[in-house]
Amino acid sequence: MTLRDFLGKQFIAVIQWNEPQDGILAWRYPMQDMEIENGGQLTVRESQMAAFVNEGRIADVFGPGLHTLSTRNLPVLTDLMNWSKDFQSPFKSDVYFFSTRLQIAQKWGTATPVTFREKEFGAVRVRGYGIYSYRIADAKKFFLQLSGTRDSYFATELEGQLRETIVAGMANVVAASELSFLDMAANQAALAQKMADAVKPAFAAMGLELTQFAVESLSLPDELQKVMDQRIGVSMAGDLGRFTQFETAEALETAAANPGGGADAGVGLGAGMAMAQTMMGARTAAAAAGGVSAAAREAGEPVTSKFCVDCGKPMPRAAKFCPECGKAQTGGGQ
Repeated sequence: MTLRDFLGKQFIAVIQWNEPQDGILAWRYPMQDMEIENGGQLTVRESQMAAFVNEGRIADVFGPGLHTLSTRNLPVLTDLMNWSKDFQSPFKSDVYFFSTRLQIAQKWGTATPVTFREKEFGAVRVRGYGIYSYRIADAKKFFLQLSGTRDSYFATELEGQLRETIVAGMANVVAASELSFLDMAANQAALAQKMADAVKPAFAAMGLELTQFAVESLSLPDELQKVMDQRIGVSMAGDLGRFTQFETAEALETAAANPGGGADAGVGLGAGMAMAQTMMGARTAAAAAGGVSAAAREAGEPVTSKFCVDCGKPMPRAAKFCPECGKAQTGGGQ
């Protein structure tokens, strides 16, 4: 290698960066023992930005395109280095590249439940998770606030900070919403928009733009979820009698799915008792419809009607045959 070749390798004529992998947000061009040639070319590709840093101070920022390096397009750096005219000699400066591509499918979630005051249940704890996307929008802010003078900065280093920022925004939005949990769960898109609006300023302060945000799920602790399921069951049933039937059916289904065992026998017994109570209620209602007064029975007053031993229809107590089905009545009826 000749002296000319050796000296030629100390000056950089073309500066560019090909991203070798996903997840790199910032990368410093290797400048050790090298200087940038006057009139050199800076290539910034689409989805990139580049910044010149002199003695730790960020100077000029370049967007996509091919840039010739001179005092004309390095005004801040020129001022920092006190160049009064087009410099002729090579200069020393650090060059950082920033990826402005979307960082998609980033996950967020509550490590611990967020407590808020729900208008129906009082203080409750809710969990949530979803996805979001972001990109670098302001390279200078990102450099000053996050990446600094590192050789490289990865998206994984930022995950924890962004996740905690989102969870804090969720807590504020949920606490101020004054909505019931069911209303929030039914309007997750609107909730996601409010959460995104709440955290965008925090992202912007770091030089980032939040481009997409989604709430995939909201959930309550198991014990509170059971209470809510019961309320939904009552609402579906419409009255207490129908709710009893609903619970009975649930118990019978559980018993059928788990045959055998003492616990199952207890479930079956409870279901049987509930069913008996339901049937008794139905019979009482039928008796009332046939003109039999429960109060009259208890007071010992004479009852003027009875039920057919075959079809069960109400009929005069003195009748020997049912007027509905014609069945002969034995044993004095009921």
